[in-house]
Amino acid sequence: MNLLLDTQAFLWIVSGDKRLSRKAKKLYLDKSNEVYLSAASIWEMAIKISLGRLTLEEPLENFIATHAVGNSIKILEIRPKHLYKIEDLPFHHRDPFGRVIIAQCMLENCFVVGSDKAFDSYPVSRVW
Repeated sequence: MNLLLDTQAFLWIVSGDKRLSRKAKKLYLDKSNEVYLSAASIWEMAIKISLGRLTLEEPLENFIATHAVGNSIKILEIRPKHLYKIEDLPFHHRDPFGRVIIAQCMLENCFVVGSDKAFDSYPVSRVW
């Protein structure tokens, strides 16, 4: 199963946050699953850091190297086809980063891992 982590799910996984659902944790730990983090999530974290809405104990580049790459989470690059797909998406979800993640899930055959119920309005499978 291909899993694309929502930004919040990624942060909760790497911090051991108790708000992470048991199902999400189990799927993440299942080595038969391919786990991805969107480049859109890195972009979102960078913006939140610059706005003072997210604080990490190390620079973002090191954080991603340690917690994503170091845990075999693959980075899913944003490709033009992902951006073109956004043009057709209805505005059930207004967050631009979430919309990129939705488009990526649709085109890359991924399940989205996240608590945001707005994902359910799109033709993607959300696990939580």
